[in-house]
Parts: sequence; structure tokens; C-alpha cells
Amino acid sequence: MYKNWLLPTAMALMPTTLAAKGETERPNIMIIMVDDMGYSDPQCFGGEVQTPNLNALAQDGVRFTQFFNCGRSCPSRGSLMTGLYAQECGITGMGVSLNKECVTIPEVLKTAGYTTAMSGKWHLSLTRAINGKNNSPEQLQWLSHQNYFDNAPFAPLDTYPCNRGFDEHWGTIWGVCDHFDPFSLVHNEEPIYVDGIPDGFYSTDFVTQKANDMLDELTKKDEPFFMYVAYTAPHWPLHAKPADIAKYKGKYDEGWDVLRERRYKRMVEMGLVDPKQTPNAPNASGRSWEKEKDKAFQSANMEVHAAMVDCVDQGIGKIIAKLKETGEYDNTIIIFSSDNGASSENYTIGDFDRHNMTRDGRQVVHNSQTPGDALSYNYLDTGWAGAVNTPFHYWKRESFHGGTAAPTIVVWSKGMKKNLKGSIVTKPCQYIDVMPTFLEASGAQYPKTYKNHDIRPLAPEGQSFLPLITGKGKWKGNRTLFWEHESGKAVRMGDWKMTALCGGKWQLFNMKNDYSETNNVAAQHPEKIREMKKAWNAWANRVGLKVNDTDDDVKL
Repeated sequence: MYKNWLLPTAMALMPTTLAAKGETERPNIMIIMVDDMGYSDPQCFGGEVQTPNLNALAQDGVRFTQFFNCGRSCPSRGSLMTGLYAQECGITGMGVSLNKECVTIPEVLKTAGYTTAMSGKWHLSLTRAINGKNNSPEQLQWLSHQNYFDNAPFAPLDTYPCNRGFDEHWGTIWGVCDHFDPFSLVHNEEPIYVDGIPDGFYSTDFVTQKANDMLDELTKKDEPFFMYVAYTAPHWPLHAKPADIAKYKGKYDEGWDVLRERRYKRMVEMGLVDPKQTPNAPNASGRSWEKEKDKAFQSANMEVHAAMVDCVDQGIGKIIAKLKETGEYDNTIIIFSSDNGASSENYTIGDFDRHNMTRDGRQVVHNSQTPGDALSYNYLDTGWAGAVNTPFHYWKRESFHGGTAAPTIVVWSKGMKKNLKGSIVTKPCQYIDVMPTFLEASGAQYPKTYKNHDIRPLAPEGQSFLPLITGKGKWKGNRTLFWEHESGKAVRMGDWKMTALCGGKWQLFNMKNDYSETNNVAAQHPEKIREMKKAWNAWANRVGLKVNDTDDDVKL
């Protein structure tokens, strides 16, 4: 029934029209990152959202079903960019800067002759309210573009992407944005659209267009390039273009319970999930669609979320078409991933980074009955977030797989082992592996010092995953990996994972038959708990976390 899920569009299969670079040249490298996407949203990961271009990438590359982020945007992006755990590169909380004890991927690749460019969201700089008060009138004016305070920097300028290795950057410095009129939008160090936002502006389209504009220039050069395409979608607020929303009208009227079962069935049929290893975890919201009072409101929110993912896929199709048109696709390593699972968050608005009015002073409605336009500020909330992360428990922020499992695709048409194309990789990988992978692919050397600063060594747990796609080299299979964010934490040792909710106690899961973390077996394996706590505590001390080890920190 699902054999044709990978049929690509004409755009996705557009033939290369120009000669590619020489056989001996190093590969170009591109990361495409989305924000708050559900694990099973794309069709190639079991979803019903129309993603023909991601499907085509999956057909030409490999899908990783055990690739992990850090559970939230800024720690994930910090780890991704540096090959360090977030705590080591300075991302110890929200709205803080990368430290000077790390180097970014573009900083390293530039030393090896790469040209570097970025389009989109940064979220790795210190962010403060304009006068030190998060919800002051001045801060809300700043957020809504009514006062630029003499073009005050959005963060310390030395922390901007253009000063952390990128030759060119078009995008946002802060993490949250009005998708129709983003705050903190810059070109390198300069704020843009200060006097007015262009008609028809939409953040996803802007990121796509600027990526392609820069590719036009990058592909004219003899040097290989590194490009980071960092979409803010589908992060709340739920904003999408009317034509994209219309595609999904009525598609979610049966609710999140039905959606979860349908997606799980597709994942099993596609070979993404083995029911013996990965049962379909219950929706962590505990909410029954049957008992939901305002179903029309909830369905409308999900329609907009799907439209946002759809629009990102359209943008990815344009970027892939540009790579093929310029002859660079075959020798470009492309990684597509999501910085965390879908979000259950539902904050107030008009506070610090959440605007409550438009540029012209119109009030924005929190939880509008008509989500999607510039006057709405809506969220998926727990019911849908718990569903679109099928088959996992929980969501963004948590160290359960619903927060940290990233639907990831890797493509390198020229360098991949041919019989791996279209396949599924189940080996566990983490964002700390990305820097070692690019070092191996590019031949760049990781520095001990950079700009007169001593640089931390790469996380010892990280390793290049090139062997998993090229069939060359060695892969260390029995891995130990760690997570921590806002007191949520986890450690994985081989087939065992010990996980704690934010503010919760440790639970133990056997990944061999419970990859979706549904059955806590801590009471049956006290020796494994002791072993894994010891390992996590040692790691926590190493990266500078405070360890509160008690006899009552395990849920039995």
C-alpha cells in the first residue's frame, strides 16, 4: 500500500545540467535544520504531510532512525555547530552565547579553504531585553519593530554568525519569530527591513531564497563550500500561507488518537519501526480526542503546523534544484535534521521574545480561533505534540525520545555506497558526531587554539558517521551517550537507556524491546542503575554540571 511513498517530484529529480567539480575535489557540505518538527511529520518518516522533496532525498540517501539532538533548539544547535556537548560550548541555558573555548564548523572549515554561508535562525547569542525588563513597553516595541533604538544590536556583535565563521549570513539572531515579520533579522551585522517588511514576506521563503542567492555565488568559486540552512518553521507561533493551509483543511478532523495509530502503522509497513522493539507509546498528554471540547480549534492548529512543514519541503526542493542546476548536488554532503521534537509549549505572549502586536500596532490574539495569519499566536499544545512524535513518549525539552530523536536524512550522491541509497540506518548517532564527520570528509584539522583562545577537545564520545554511508572505515557500535537540559537527563549505554523527566526521577529502559521507553525496569536492574548513574555523574562533572546524587532519585 505504501510502496510509492518515495516517488519524487519533477523538481526533486531535475537532472544536473552543468559539469560537477573534479573527482578529486573535497565535497561541499550543507546542513538543513528545521525547528520543532514532529519525528513522524514527513512522509518518509511515516507522516501524511506532503514532503515529496524530503522523500526524494531519502530515496537518494539514508534515513537515520536513531539520530539524536539535545531536546531544545539552542543546546542542539550549539552541539551541532561545535562537536561538543552544549554545556561545554557555553550553551548552559536559554539565550546565551557560544563561548570562546569552542570552534564552530565554519571556523574550522575556513582553515581548510572552504567558503561558508548561513541562511536562517542562529539562537546562539546572548539575548537580553532592551532595558533589562522582559515585558516592558520598550521591549514590546522592539519586538514589534516599532522602535529599533538607534539600531541597537540584538546581541553582542562578536557572537553573530558572521563573526563565528560565516562569510555571509542572512537571518535571525534570536530564537522565536513572527513568521510574517521576524524580530532580529539581519544581514551579517546590519538589521534589515527596519523601515518596513516587504509585501508577502514569509520567513521560510526568505530562508530558502537567501540560501539560493548565496548558492549562486558560492557555486561560481573554485573552493568547496559549507552552507547552513536553518529554518525557524514549524516553531510556534503557528503561521502559514493560506494556500498551504488550504491543502490540509479537514485532514485532522479525526484527531490525534487516530493520527498516532495511522502514523505508527505506516512506520511499521515502511520498515522504520519493528513492533517487537518499538511499541507505540501512549500519548503523553493523556488527552482523549473524544473528550476534547473544541475539536475545530484543535484541528485548525494542526492544519497550520502541517502547512508549515509543507512549505519547508517546498523550499528544500528549490535548494536541491539549485544544487543540481549548478552541478554541485552529486558532490555535496547534505544533512537534514530537526533540533528537537514537536513542542507542547503554550506560553503567554507579550513577554521578552513573544510579541503581542504587529508593526502597525494591531493586537495579536493568543490561541486564536483562526490560526495561521499575522494576528494569531497559536501552538500545537500537548495533544498534537504527543501525536506527531509517534511512536515516542513526550516532546521538546525532555530527554525521552519524543524530545531528542531527530528524523535525519544524509545524502552524498557521489560518496555514498550505492547499495545503501534508500536504506535505513539504525546505528545510534548524536549531534556531537557531526563535526568529526565533516573533519573526515573535508580533511580539515581540529585546532588546539583559535584566535588566541585554547580550544576544548572534541567530545570523546563523538565519532564520524561517514563509515555508515560510505561503507569505508570503522564504526564503534557499543556507544555511551549523554543528555541534560533543564534538569531532564539521560544516558545511553549500548542497549540500555536511563532517562529522567525535567524535575523527575531516573527510569530505566531496555532498548532491545522498548525503544519507545514505555516500560520502566529500574526495580529489576539495580546494578544497571548504579553503573549508569556512575557514568552519568562522571560525565556531568566533566562538563561542569552540578550532581545531586541521592538514594531516592530513581523511580521504581
